[in-house]
Amino acid sequence: MASATAFAFERIALLGKVNHEATHSTLVTLAKELTAHGFTVIVEERTAAQLAHSELPTYPLERLGEVADLAIVVGGDGNMLGAARVLCECDIAVLGVNRGNLGFLTDIDPDQLLVQLLPVLNGEFVAEQRFLLQAEVIRDGQRHDVGRAINEIVLHSDKVAHMIEFEVYVNDDFVYSQRSDGLIISTPTGSTAYSLSAGGTILAPNIDAIQLVPMFPHTLSSRPIVVDASSTLHIRPAPNNGTLQLSCDGHRRIEVLPDDEVIIHKYAHTLRLIHPKDHSYYKVLRNKLGWGSRLF
Repeated sequence: MASATAFAFERIALLGKVNHEATHSTLVTLAKELTAHGFTVIVEERTAAQLAHSELPTYPLERLGEVADLAIVVGGDGNMLGAARVLCECDIAVLGVNRGNLGFLTDIDPDQLLVQLLPVLNGEFVAEQRFLLQAEVIRDGQRHDVGRAINEIVLHSDKVAHMIEFEVYVNDDFVYSQRSDGLIISTPTGSTAYSLSAGGTILAPNIDAIQLVPMFPHTLSSRPIVVDASSTLHIRPAPNNGTLQLSCDGHRRIEVLPDDEVIIHKYAHTLRLIHPKDHSYYKVLRNKLGWGSRLF
């Protein structure tokens, strides 16, 4: 059995949505090969329940940072987003194996799993920090609820195709009032997700900025705005909206009442994302978005 003492990561946590057949197969392969190479392999608790690998230690998602140096998430970007919102709380590197559709965050090719993975584990990787957004709903002067997102936070009605009215402030400076279907507040990571579909621009991941993208605004001059990520955003819904929804990465939903205020700012913890050494963000964009290749 090969020793793993020379590797940059020695304790590897595995997690993924294993009811997907291909994901299940990849996780089984990873558990077998990493163990054979001498790594300590830990399986996330819910993943282990479906994998039935009783011989491997299991821990809940929120405790993986205590026992592992690297978490490998097998699945699509949605699986990565769900895990990363928890894993960012601890000092653990996160790597994605793509078993989804687009794969902006999960960039290891499962067909070249060990060829790409072993050099990463040996220290041949690039790391980057991705920031999250935190949304706070203020009710009667008190913080009522909190949500976090890696991609975007969206204010919208709980009805389909229903316009709402709200005011937006950046650092207490009034920006505009707006009538629209809602507002997308996006990180650079989320600029290739829902924000892009709504007409937002693509922000490189290393840009420290937040993007505000109106959703089907009533006024055609309402355009996306990019502000410094150190800004604090205040959103004040009009009293006649009724109950609104605040969605965090399309997963967590928070109720917003007419007299509530929404405060959005950068979250204190970041996600430490790991890529293969030859990773290129622009290559990912070309491949995923079908951009033209080199002319010469």
